Amino acid sequence: MDIRLATRGSDLALRQAAVVKESLATRRRNVALVEVETEGDRVRDELIHRLGRTGAFVRALDERVLDGDCAAAVHSMKDMPTEFPDDLVVAGVPERAAATDVLVTPDGGSLDDLPEGATVGTGSLRRQAQLLAERPDLDVTPIRGNVDTRIEKLLAPSLQAEHQRLTEQADDGDVDEAKVDDWFDALAEIERRALERDTDTTYDALVMAEAGLDRAGLLHHVEYDRLDPASFVPAPGQGAIAVTAPGGEPAETVSTIDHPRTRVETTVERTILGELNGGCVAPIGVYAVVQGRHVHTVARVLATDGSESIRETRDLPVNDHANAAAAFAADLADRGAAELVKQAREEADV
Repeated sequence: MDIRLATRGSDLALRQAAVVKESLATRRRNVALVEVETEGDRVRDELIHRLGRTGAFVRALDERVLDGDCAAAVHSMKDMPTEFPDDLVVAGVPERAAATDVLVTPDGGSLDDLPEGATVGTGSLRRQAQLLAERPDLDVTPIRGNVDTRIEKLLAPSLQAEHQRLTEQADDGDVDEAKVDDWFDALAEIERRALERDTDTTYDALVMAEAGLDRAGLLHHVEYDRLDPASFVPAPGQGAIAVTAPGGEPAETVSTIDHPRTRVETTVERTILGELNGGCVAPIGVYAVVQGRHVHTVARVLATDGSESIRETRDLPVNDHANAAAAFAADLADRGAAELVKQAREEADV
């Protein structure tokens, strides 16, 4: 059976799709990737949480499946709306990569190490709110672009300053020109690209998904501090890949790559997100981990400025995890989460 997989054309998306392709190809199937441009790829001057309200990174891929051009579509699960076409199912969920967020800095410092008023880049309302809840003094600034671009924007100012310093010392005869060459030769490729990048904003740090950096092959080329998922709670489905397909044979084919534990954990996370009606417009983090017969789950719902926060943990039964997750969400809503989501939606409509 030949399988055509719809995917976004970004480097990270193609790497994720390649994971699915390789898993299916090992089962003696011919698999081809079909690159599709989405609204999120075309509209580069809009904040991600506003684009996410309409499934901007997802819809175009699923339409290619519904049209019959592709058998399935590969998505970053955290980008997927909790509601999607009735004719499609999440047929396959491979084993998830790290779900955690990381603080990336030029020198590898922690959140506490950042100077007062430091500029931190993120395109996520959830990350913004959790940063401000911890450090209200921070200047949290939107940033878009693929993983490489964002890292280059972070590294550019310090690398360019160091290059200028060494060059001036060489011009003055204080250091040998060979030292400048040796410094440049020791740079990673992404650091060399950063030297050539023009930047409008000087970032002291970025908050990014660990899985994205790892899949992009950059985790070992940057300095980072892993943020504790128990307090800096990841997005529902973060680190996971979802493959959507029509029911029947296409879904059965894709289901061969399903990872049961990841399926349970992400079902819990997305059920809570859906029940709270948060979508991408409210700062909601949910992180679930299967531990024996239970799914240990932490959920955090915040005001967009981090001034209010509701955080709860609960151990849900594995054998009834979806219903238990819905009940957990209802309790969160009663404790004030519904009001915080409502406020976030009203702010997004302004």
